[in-house]
Amino acid sequence: MQYREDKYGNKISVLGYGCMRFSQKGGKIDLKKTEQEIMAAYEEGVNYYDTAYIYPGSEATLGAILEKNHIRDKVYIATKLPHYIIKSRDDAEKYFQEELKRLRTSYVDYYLMHMLTDIKTWKRLKELGIDKWLKEKQESGAIRQVGFSYHGNTDMFCQLIDANDWDFCQIQYNYLDEHSQAGRTGLQYAASKGIPVVIMEPLRGGRLVNNLPEKAKKLFANYPIKRTPAEWAFRWLWNQPEVTCVLSGMNSLEMVRENVKNAATSQIGEFTEKEEKLLKNVVQALNEQMKVGCTGCSYCMPCPKNVDIPGTFAAYNKRYVDGKSSALFEYMLCTIVRKDATSASNCVGCGKCEQHCPQNIAIRKELENARKELEGPVYKLAQKVVPMFMKL
Repeated sequence: MQYREDKYGNKISVLGYGCMRFSQKGGKIDLKKTEQEIMAAYEEGVNYYDTAYIYPGSEATLGAILEKNHIRDKVYIATKLPHYIIKSRDDAEKYFQEELKRLRTSYVDYYLMHMLTDIKTWKRLKELGIDKWLKEKQESGAIRQVGFSYHGNTDMFCQLIDANDWDFCQIQYNYLDEHSQAGRTGLQYAASKGIPVVIMEPLRGGRLVNNLPEKAKKLFANYPIKRTPAEWAFRWLWNQPEVTCVLSGMNSLEMVRENVKNAATSQIGEFTEKEEKLLKNVVQALNEQMKVGCTGCSYCMPCPKNVDIPGTFAAYNKRYVDGKSSALFEYMLCTIVRKDATSASNCVGCGKCEQHCPQNIAIRKELENARKELEGPVYKLAQKVVPMFMKL
């Protein structure tokens, strides 16, 4: 296993264990199988385990396995505060104590604000005194490092990076999302501030492995270097020095072994121009299924009516690449789960965005198409319900 350092010189395995989707049996977590997989990863040097309060059964399962095998002090636990359901410092304390109990520990190594969406949300948390609460926990040793996980556009990510003295952060990033979400720009910006970056969704929820278009499969098959699609995706990430740790939701021993093998042999800067070109061609094959040729450059931003244009188009394209449910979830994250809605329906057709688009996209027309596709009955219900939790 290879390791990269966090902000304070601790060595983090380049491969982290994502604990959102443990192995299942009969609709429940298969504790025996999950223990085998976690321990196999541990024995190969994986020392970073990422869970969250809202992952059903995850914290309790991880805590039980670490305690049973007497390795709590030999690994790093990352878990998350569900800030979107708290109304006070007391709520934060209540959920944190529950997490400690589930995890069977007295401290958390890496504590994230889960899905921190925008500056206004962070300001709300500060008004509740959460920033001071976090500092107190760090001073007591109950929390070692504080960060946030993020889904959204590059500009807001960079603003959040500057909004607090973070110890680390976590972003969705892969070769398909190179210029969407926080993107390469966000990754490099965080690194330039000395903030380690943990990567989630390295395979885009399996999209970069399963159901690849035939054209993409042929590109991989015909390339002289033979790697699985998953290996290409992971190595592309580890090739970048700004990446600290890449999470993988491993739910088979075969997956653990393959990922560990690749983590042990990947090197920073190993990709050649030909390999970079290969993945760009794969992305092009994937993008042929998309509706809008948006690269996520954000030249169209800011929108006078607060529409998240790149985020909307990313979700709209996702609708035709990954399916309706996945697209709707991403659209809700980037438009509703924040203090001020950034929906496509906010658009008044002023056209300011189109003056700056280097791709010459008919943005107003495509926003209307996206609205029709994404803002159905489920979305409209969420528009009514989610603000009830946000207006705290």
